[in-house]
Amino acid sequence: MTKYDYNIIVIGGGSAGLVSSYIASAVKAKVALIEKHKMGGDCLNTGCVPSKALLRSAKMISYAKRAKEFGFKKTTVDFDFKDVMNRVQNIIKIIEPHDSRKRYTALGVECIEGEAKILSPHNVEVNGITLTARSIIIATGAKPLIPNIPGLDQIKYLTSDNVWDLKELPKKLLVLGGGPIGVEMAQAFSRLGAEVTIVEMTPQILIREDEEVIELVTERFVKEGIKVLINHKAKEFKHNLLICEHKSKDVSIPFDKVIIALGRQANIEGFGLEELGVKIRETKTIEANAFLQTNIKSIYVCGDVTGPYQFTHTAAHQAWYACVNALFSPLKKFKVDYTVIPWATFTDPEVARVGLNEKDAKIQNILYEVTTYDIDDLDRAIADSEAHGFIKVLTVPNKDKILGVTIVGRHAGDLIAEYILAMKYGLGMNKILATIHIYPTLSEANKYVAGNWKKEHLPTFAIKILERFHKWRR
Repeated sequence: MTKYDYNIIVIGGGSAGLVSSYIASAVKAKVALIEKHKMGGDCLNTGCVPSKALLRSAKMISYAKRAKEFGFKKTTVDFDFKDVMNRVQNIIKIIEPHDSRKRYTALGVECIEGEAKILSPHNVEVNGITLTARSIIIATGAKPLIPNIPGLDQIKYLTSDNVWDLKELPKKLLVLGGGPIGVEMAQAFSRLGAEVTIVEMTPQILIREDEEVIELVTERFVKEGIKVLINHKAKEFKHNLLICEHKSKDVSIPFDKVIIALGRQANIEGFGLEELGVKIRETKTIEANAFLQTNIKSIYVCGDVTGPYQFTHTAAHQAWYACVNALFSPLKKFKVDYTVIPWATFTDPEVARVGLNEKDAKIQNILYEVTTYDIDDLDRAIADSEAHGFIKVLTVPNKDKILGVTIVGRHAGDLIAEYILAMKYGLGMNKILATIHIYPTLSEANKYVAGNWKKEHLPTFAIKILERFHKWRR
């Protein structure tokens, strides 16, 4: 084709699609954004925003239960679960304008509500009209993975999509899956008063984390009354019972409601990929090269629908590359950079990570040194009655180059930002140690772990010379 209606057509109005559209409009390209349901995608409507709102309410109840730690004799909280869930919906409404059609229209994006169908490498049909574009960006996201377990289709199960519709607190809640989504929901509902059981088929919850991380979180869960059943493989649902296999025996677990939290699967069906021959990986995500280009050169992809990381922030990160490459290739193009990818699980304590942990380093046969600092020794953490957790830093042997960081504790997701910046721009432990950190703050823990690293790497010969020098001067 010699003429197109648009420079780019973006399919999907979640994080990846919104950022792609924003960038395209910012550089004065003509862009159409097609979304069939709600702008903002999963993050705004069913994921990050509602889950963090719920966790915050649950956190308030946990503080009340710990009243004596803060010098109070007794504190009670009178609440209605329905009001808590209404707050969650109100939070979504407050944030909605950030991702709205009105806002993006004002930014120069043509927002179209409807179901898209890709007809050819440059043609997209929506609402019975065929639109043309030089490039197409697929940003259709993902949805909860539903396992093929006998009997599941006979019950009204919950997922991260519909759990927000609950108006009554379940008395017995079963959470199937011990990954980030599962553990966050388990702790929130437990703190709100539900009797919660986590069922995980592997030997650990949060299986990607290091052993001491899992141990600390599991210990907190058990202390709060959450049942953590590991090595339990779900076999069958029978009404309000889950039959699991554990140590070659069947175990029955009763529940009133069940949340299926076994991960997410990419939305790849129903909008023309099969007919067009777009390649799909074995993982059921859209295959793309280092420039986020599919096997059809005019079609690009970003976000959960391609992976490999299913985080809102990586979707936005990929969107820049997909959009810029779609607009300027072959004149200029950029390989997507995955060298510094952070993430956090917002349990209490929070778990945040960037780069390698010990599990990763061992699998990849990467040599490393470990430096730790226990947050229970930090003044601010003690003053806040939150003296728990740790920072663990992996560095190149005998160098201050940071390979990865894990933080467990209060506001870990915020504290990790210093290390993200350091790793992105090649700053090492010496630079962190030389940076002033406000006293008393949690961020001092970053300086103290750098101090621990320095103690282990002092030049012994120079120290001996200094000792003699000071002795001579006395």
